[in-house]
Amino acid sequence: MFGLGTPEIILIVIAILVLFGSKKIPDFMQGLGKGIREFKKASSNIQEEINKPVEEEKKPDAEKKPDAEKK
Repeated sequence: MFGLGTPEIILIVIAILVLFGSKKIPDFMQGLGKGIREFKKASSNIQEEINKPVEEEKKPDAEKKPDAEKK
């Protein structure tokens, strides 16, 4: 993970505590969580839009198979 060890991560966490204080960190994390949630939602919407044309192309093939079985 980016070449960071445990001591470096602990130092970063301590620096964040000193800079922002313990009262601001929950608000910051809540905003970060909302941002990640929105990003996942947007990426899933984009993936659905990409897959929608692929699924529409597959549907005509599935509809043709029952007709072929009737003959």
